Amino acid sequence: MTEIKDFGGSFVEDREPIIFKLYGEEFECVKAVQGKMLLDFTRKSNSEDPADQAELINDFFSQVLLDESYERFEALLKSKDKIVPVETLGEITGWIVEQLTSRPEEQPEDS
Repeated sequence: MTEIKDFGGSFVEDREPIIFKLYGEEFECVKAVQGKMLLDFTRKSNSEDPADQAELINDFFSQVLLDESYERFEALLKSKDKIVPVETLGEITGWIVEQLTSRPEEQPEDS
């Protein structure tokens, strides 16, 4: 008989939200993203072109922040009073990727 491996199908229910603070505001991320999105992000992050890097970071935040948080985050990044240096954006990005990739997964039960 052919052995079948079940890789599950629901990877987010039991995960805690990913939340970070910036200028006293809390921003909430999705609990998980498609693995392919992270693979594409890793591949594209090796580009030497600053325009590619900027587009990658913008796309990243639009994918990982919940809609309401993304709107507030974008407004913060356009503020003339509250400056967010590019290094800080890089730190936030790295932290979010770490949270998304290092969180333990519930292993599916054998059927």
